[in-house]
Amino acid sequence: MKVLITGGAGFIGSHVADGYLAKGLEVVIVDDLSRGARDNVPAGARFQRVDLRKRAALEKIFAQEKPDVINHHAAQIDVRKAVREPLFDAECNILSSIHLLELAVQHKVKRFIYASTGGAIYGEPETLPADEQTPVLPITPYGISKHTVEHYLFLYQKLYGLPYVVLRYGNVYGPRQSPKGEAGVVAIFCQQMLQKVTPTIYGDGKKTRDYIEVHDVVRANIKALTHGAGGIFNIASGMATTDYEVFRTVRDALGVRGIEPNYAPKRPGEVDHIVLDVSRARSGLAWRPQVGFRQGIRKTVDWFKARLR
Repeated sequence: MKVLITGGAGFIGSHVADGYLAKGLEVVIVDDLSRGARDNVPAGARFQRVDLRKRAALEKIFAQEKPDVINHHAAQIDVRKAVREPLFDAECNILSSIHLLELAVQHKVKRFIYASTGGAIYGEPETLPADEQTPVLPITPYGISKHTVEHYLFLYQKLYGLPYVVLRYGNVYGPRQSPKGEAGVVAIFCQQMLQKVTPTIYGDGKKTRDYIEVHDVVRANIKALTHGAGGIFNIASGMATTDYEVFRTVRDALGVRGIEPNYAPKRPGEVDHIVLDVSRARSGLAWRPQVGFRQGIRKTVDWFKARLR
């Protein structure tokens, strides 16, 4: 089986590529390296540097590679950038996805696995945890663009019979996460504290997120190859963790003493509280989270320590 992974040089996509290769799959990675890194591409994968907005380049790759499965991780993921530049967000996340869907139908792809968001898609739910039936009311263009593609997937399945699986991720963290930009608070805190910079928490430290370690996400992507066709699944821990708990857990794992975070105003587009119900993934994907938060933070801290020596 040949899988084409978009965004496969990025944090999550490169781990998924590792997981697929370990299962004996043939992997082709497409990435424009705007956020990903060439060093993240596994040695066993073929790499094509392509901007997904460029239809002609994508057509050549599909004609050459003839993939069986598309695993779509490439995206504009910065919530604050989406607020500032909604047109750019839509170009990257909606228009590029339509290119892929059309080519998937044209080349008779057997399954389309889509990395969506559970952290931004539900907005501020009235009740928590949010399950897949919770009303989708995003408060950022990023959440809107990611959800829009879910509708296109449903449409392309109805019109053309394209099988798909949607994975709505919580806040993914782990080794290889980039501390650059505004996304990835675990990575940002790790690097800052290792460099003796005091981290800043935006808000009062009580905002909650549902954190999921990247290797748990990889296992969900492996399950999605054979399970859950036509389904939408939350992929998360099912546990709420405050911003301050993230800071404290990273601080303790690093063995840093005597510091407390700085505080700044909450930023536009950020939800106050989100935690996800993962019951459907347990039944429909035969998947459940296995990596505890402290264990995952320790693995992440160890990676950053080795990298910054």
